[in-house]
Amino acid sequence: MKVPIGILLLLFHICAFSQNDSTMVLTYQDFIGTVKEEHPLAKRANLKLYEGKAALLYARGAFDPKIHTDIGQKYFKDEQYYSQINGGLKIPTWFGIELKGGYEQNQGAFLNPEDTSPNNGLLYGGISIPVGEGLFIDKRRAALKKAHLFQEISEMEKQILINELIYAAGTTYWKWFKSYNTLLVYKEAYRLAHERSVAVKLGAELGDRPTIDTLEASIQVQDRKLALQQSQLEFTNSSALLSTFLWDDGVVPLEVATGTVPISRENVSVTNTNAALLIQMDSLINSHPELDQSRLKIKQLEVDKRLKREQLKPQLNLNYNPITEYMGDGSFENFTINNYTWGLAFQVPLFLRKERGALKLANLKLQESNLQISNKQEIIKYKAIAARNQWNTTKEQIDLYAQTVDNSRSLLKGERQLFDLGESSLFLVNSREVGYIQTQLKYIALLTKNKNAELMTIYTLGGLLD
Repeated sequence: MKVPIGILLLLFHICAFSQNDSTMVLTYQDFIGTVKEEHPLAKRANLKLYEGKAALLYARGAFDPKIHTDIGQKYFKDEQYYSQINGGLKIPTWFGIELKGGYEQNQGAFLNPEDTSPNNGLLYGGISIPVGEGLFIDKRRAALKKAHLFQEISEMEKQILINELIYAAGTTYWKWFKSYNTLLVYKEAYRLAHERSVAVKLGAELGDRPTIDTLEASIQVQDRKLALQQSQLEFTNSSALLSTFLWDDGVVPLEVATGTVPISRENVSVTNTNAALLIQMDSLINSHPELDQSRLKIKQLEVDKRLKREQLKPQLNLNYNPITEYMGDGSFENFTINNYTWGLAFQVPLFLRKERGALKLANLKLQESNLQISNKQEIIKYKAIAARNQWNTTKEQIDLYAQTVDNSRSLLKGERQLFDLGESSLFLVNSREVGYIQTQLKYIALLTKNKNAELMTIYTLGGLLD
């Protein structure tokens, strides 16, 4: 009497050694959360904000009030030739006007007559006004405006760096996911081939199966073992690659712990774009951080252009300083507007070639930047639409192919039942099994493509959906 092959397989499976699989699942959300908090590039992205603040502080320093003191004295042959003391405070303002005030005391036998002051010294206050160049904008005000824009640019730079980091880490995770689930398929395939080979050999020894079946079963075991080893290598390598994104406080590199695995294919949420995204697509593209960064840089160039245009004007600076003798608390009792110093400084290049050339260069840079941003916007739009289309298409393919996997499983199950009853051949079972393996691998590949397409869509939109 023939012993059914199914009973032989069951007996082998019961007697086989089983080991509890103690694994720890690392989800995509936990992985990305760790990367955003601990990766060195994430730390570097946060430094961009401090860089912007430091640049703004530096530019504001040009408007800091300054205290100054100048003392000069000369003694020769026990005689004081002169003693000049001048100290005060200068206050630059946002309007280009400079306020100043101070104290001056000059004495000596050989003092220049125009520097002569009362014995008690002079108090003075004053104002310096750029009537020509520098009236509306100067280098200090231009630097401050650009520093404000640079602070916003730094925020965009941070978002760009984080977006690139998440995209690189995300694609690595889904590669890890694919290699792990591929490994599971080949592990199961090898287990089944090995169990069947043992059962077929046992059946051949009992005279229930032809000896040639043992050779075919052995070839299948060897082939599956080779595929299992290759998939194990790919999983090990993808785990090592994933470890490059795991850090402790951006300083200490970590490794994926032994026994840590990604989510299984059954737990993947397959999604596609929704109607809200289709409506918001244009506005999201327009708000892309790379485009915002380019627009802010164009504003910086516009500040440069305005400064270059201002430099076409002649330099004409007016200074007015009322003065009064220092008399302690009563210094201002004898104040009169008739006591003052004033001055006028005028300067202009005859041909203005340097200034006109600088203005032309500023205009050319602006034109070039505007052309670049238009081209960049179209490229981003194309990439976003292509990624969205792949996202939607892979969702439809997965829904369709899930039924193909089920059908292939049903065919294999039926073929195995016929084989157990002796109404099918080992060749047909192996063919059905290979077909089922291939459909599983293709299904896993589609799942990976779907998640990568979702990630690519978010990436091309600047991470605005994250």
